[in-house]
Amino acid sequence: MTRGARTTLAGLLAVAAALATTELVNLLTPTRPSLLLGVQVWFIETFSASLKDLAVQLFGTQDKAALEIGAFLVALAFGPLTSRLEVRRRGAGAAMIGAFGVLGVLATLRHPQASGAVTVLAGLLGAAVGIATLWLLLDRFGLRVAPGAERLFRDRRPAASPPTDDPYGGAAVGQVAGTRREVILWGLGAGAAVATAGALAKGVGDASREAQAVIPDSIPAPAAPASLPAAPPFETPGLSPYIVRNEDFYLIDTSPQPPYVVTDQWTLKITGMVDTELSFSYEDLLARDLVEEVVTLSCVSNEVGGNLVGNARWTGIPLRTLLEEAGVQAGATQLVGEAVDGFTAGFPTSALDDLERTALVAVGMNGQPLPRAHGFPARLVVSGLYGYVSATKWLSEIRLTTLDDEDGYWISRGWAKEAPVKTQSRIDVPRNRANVMAGLVPIAGVAWAPSRGIQKVEVRIDGDDWIEADLGRVASDDTWVQWHVGWQAEAGDHEIQVRATDGDGETQGEDPVAPIPDGAEGWHTRQVRVAEA
Repeated sequence: MTRGARTTLAGLLAVAAALATTELVNLLTPTRPSLLLGVQVWFIETFSASLKDLAVQLFGTQDKAALEIGAFLVALAFGPLTSRLEVRRRGAGAAMIGAFGVLGVLATLRHPQASGAVTVLAGLLGAAVGIATLWLLLDRFGLRVAPGAERLFRDRRPAASPPTDDPYGGAAVGQVAGTRREVILWGLGAGAAVATAGALAKGVGDASREAQAVIPDSIPAPAAPASLPAAPPFETPGLSPYIVRNEDFYLIDTSPQPPYVVTDQWTLKITGMVDTELSFSYEDLLARDLVEEVVTLSCVSNEVGGNLVGNARWTGIPLRTLLEEAGVQAGATQLVGEAVDGFTAGFPTSALDDLERTALVAVGMNGQPLPRAHGFPARLVVSGLYGYVSATKWLSEIRLTTLDDEDGYWISRGWAKEAPVKTQSRIDVPRNRANVMAGLVPIAGVAWAPSRGIQKVEVRIDGDDWIEADLGRVASDDTWVQWHVGWQAEAGDHEIQVRATDGDGETQGEDPVAPIPDGAEGWHTRQVRVAEA
């Protein structure tokens, strides 16, 4: 193994040991963010404006995992650098590890859920273990130099004479200490220890979080359950269901991992420009008269034809009811939802003037308590607004303010302040580049314009005349609609396009528009090849 490889290995293992130690310390407060999570959150917040749209395009609903892995790899990448510095100058690499520990503590303390004492302890112990591991492995790998020697070894041959005494504990200059066997054994041993510590921290941490942040098995039945429409007569394999299952519903947010909320320690507050500030426990919310509404939610990052959209049954308390109890003051022009992890999303209070628009503090999804990934214990659901301005998960505060006084998380990162969901339609069947047989071929999909509804969906083949599609039934204008066209397909290559007209009579535009700053536009298009029957 070359000297460079030994140096790199020592640095990687030292940083990994430091990170594993911080995760072990976090077992003292498992539901609060660890040092590693705090750094990942800082990384995402710092680079989300430039990376989020790219990450969504490349990884879809796995964008958070991609950014999280990126943050972890960036942290590991400093390992070889610290190791090389330590080889060149005694204490330089150790100082760098210590500096990174301080930065990690400062980054984590910014998180609203962070425990100050545990964060500082994790930083101290993590840095200490990282430095000790670095020194130990450099010694064992024959890379530590005598005090004052500030160059890498040049003579890689074994010394002809016995090694001289070295008060620094390593090999003398010119001597190769640490045989290949010793490097392999120490590398495997250190790697196994780090992996074991990391696995222990994850396993015990996950079990502790689940035990403390318990999600109930059920919630009270709504006093006014949603009325679901009958299934459409054009059942088509591959067509999106009217109601999307919880496990299939899209996930896009800024949190590397869903916050673990202990309901006994959680409250929802209504603050700001109100006559009376209110506070509700989880039990308070469940004790109220719950309603159920069917609402389609869409992410602003959704490309034309994308899957970052879904329709579900949401159970909760009407937002207007809670605001009436608090008494919204004249002049309050914005409602800001804040999550337990500090994320904020704000929309104009004028959106609530439309009494037909559904707006809930939701505690349930498809008849079950909110899944943790979808915002347990409570979230906002507002029809017709993109999620980045309205659908705050893990809700901890509803704040009444003005549009000028506060910007939500994504507004300062280049996205539009007001974000009504644009009219969109998608082809689910047939798939792009599909091969089908000539004859009657189903073309089907979904279209949505929440709060306005869909009046018409049209399909055309190869630029010919538009064909009006059959529409399924809907629970309300807040939901998407399934649509279907029967196509007598002839052999050859064909292009299929779809467009929708909303309840206001506005037809979606043809010209492509990128998602930023306020949502994508354009007609969804698919290419298919039809073979002779």
